[in-house]
Amino acid sequence: MTQQSAKDHWNTIYSTKAPDQVSWTQQKPIVSLETISKLNLDKNAKIIDVGGGDSSLVDYLLELGFNNISVLDISEKAIERAKIRLGNKANQINWIVCDITEFTPTTKYDFWHDRATFHFLTEEAQIKKYVSIVNAFVSRFLFIGTFSETGPKKCSNLDIKQYSQQTLCKVFESKFKENFSFYKDHTTPFETYQNFIFCCMERK
Repeated sequence: MTQQSAKDHWNTIYSTKAPDQVSWTQQKPIVSLETISKLNLDKNAKIIDVGGGDSSLVDYLLELGFNNISVLDISEKAIERAKIRLGNKANQINWIVCDITEFTPTTKYDFWHDRATFHFLTEEAQIKKYVSIVNAFVSRFLFIGTFSETGPKKCSNLDIKQYSQQTLCKVFESKFKENFSFYKDHTTPFETYQNFIFCCMERK
């Protein structure tokens, strides 16, 4: 899939489907919030939510007092929905519409959050580009969730790449060491279950 095709795909999804019509929706991103709490991040920490779309994580981060938040997504439609939901609070967020493999950060991030974007990168060149960006621009913590080896093989009609605890952490081992990892079932709005592997890594 070309970059433009991917952009069109996700813009169509966010233009035509409500949150309760897509599998990835969470009413409250508990796993992510618990991880952030565990890391005891400073309220000024630079946080980026990669593939954040219209996720409510940013809402909760603002409530918790974090003040240096970026949200990146390939779909401007997803970003628009998040801005509408947040109202005036949206002005407190740095919104980035970009394919992650084309992202050129202008700062380093203390906490890189990616729930279910990385597993859409199925080509080796895409994975290497993602890793190179992370290696250059993540100064402290890297938190990534993907479908596990017992999870789905597709999402939104797109192929994904499954990972285990070992294979996910190994991708980033040149610059990051594993802090903690765990498997977790995500309950979709359709009352089905998707098994994820989450890995929190720390800069060596």
